[in-house]
Amino acid sequence: MRRIAGIVLAVLLIGGVVAAVVAGRDNEETGAATKTVRMVIGSEKAQFFADPEVVKALAAQGYTVRAETSGSWAMEELDLEGYDLAFPSSQAPADELADKYGVRGPLPRPFYSPLVVVAHRSTAAVLAANGLVTLDRSRGGTLRTDAYLDAARADRTWQQLKGAEKHTELTGTLYIATTDPETSNSGALYLAATSYVANGDRVVSSDADLDRTAPLLRKLVQVQGAQKSSSDAAFRDFTSGVGEPLVLVYESQVAALLTEGGDAVSDLVVLYPDTTATSDHTVVPLTDTGRELGELLSADPRLRQLAVRHGFRPQGASAEFTRATEAHTAYLNQRLTGVRQAPVPTSEVLRQMAVRARG
Repeated sequence: MRRIAGIVLAVLLIGGVVAAVVAGRDNEETGAATKTVRMVIGSEKAQFFADPEVVKALAAQGYTVRAETSGSWAMEELDLEGYDLAFPSSQAPADELADKYGVRGPLPRPFYSPLVVVAHRSTAAVLAANGLVTLDRSRGGTLRTDAYLDAARADRTWQQLKGAEKHTELTGTLYIATTDPETSNSGALYLAATSYVANGDRVVSSDADLDRTAPLLRKLVQVQGAQKSSSDAAFRDFTSGVGEPLVLVYESQVAALLTEGGDAVSDLVVLYPDTTATSDHTVVPLTDTGRELGELLSADPRLRQLAVRHGFRPQGASAEFTRATEAHTAYLNQRLTGVRQAPVPTSEVLRQMAVRARG
């Protein structure tokens, strides 16, 4: 019996050593994640944080991420007790969250993305023939914001545009489909850019400015009816063929799609508004661990590389994005030539603007 017990014990010890070696090997391969970071993010970053390569790169630095999605402007209504950071899609909602939770600056801004309008080739051709768009690339061009706003003021329909009669899908009022500006960052930035042009190339900053621009902004928003709460959902609809003719999305979503390839790209045209508002993805650290992760996203070469692969432009390094998207210059305006950045109103003004636009 003692001999049998000794053999069993020896087998168990050997098994334990083997298990320890395998566990150690797994830790070497995946990295020993020692800190769990809980955060709420804009939906457009969900695929980035779900990417196995991103998970691996974070684990190698000692982090495991638990991410939940929310509209950027809706984050202020959430109870963020127990979270390590919030990661909205631009600086304005981030500043509001920082004020609410007493977060000291500076706030990390790892990457950014301009807003673009996606269209099908036939739609872009009709717009170009009517002076609303300049097609300066084989699969892309520039949306003339002033001409588009003039069309919106006049309630122009697709049927009034020459060439549209050949395309049965182009009916009804001409408009760009956006997300809800009261809850979503891209919808709010759309109002920031269009209101700037409507206000004589001046940022809206007073009650008089709000009164002056509100009627046009109402037209831009109310013609859409029900709006999506996230740009991710709107972009998926467009690429699946059930979306609107013109949809406002982030360049990062388009760049990521181009990198992946596939049939959804074949009919795509990317239009950069000549006046836009850039989405600065801004981290609001709620704990020291959250700040560490936000700074890591900005500084770590591997994470920056992966951010570019997901279509984002890393802060302070345009060459990284340019090199990574060299094969897609027919679609993308890599250096944002001819695109000007509209100043974004204060958070309070932007909220009032969204409320008025929604009516």
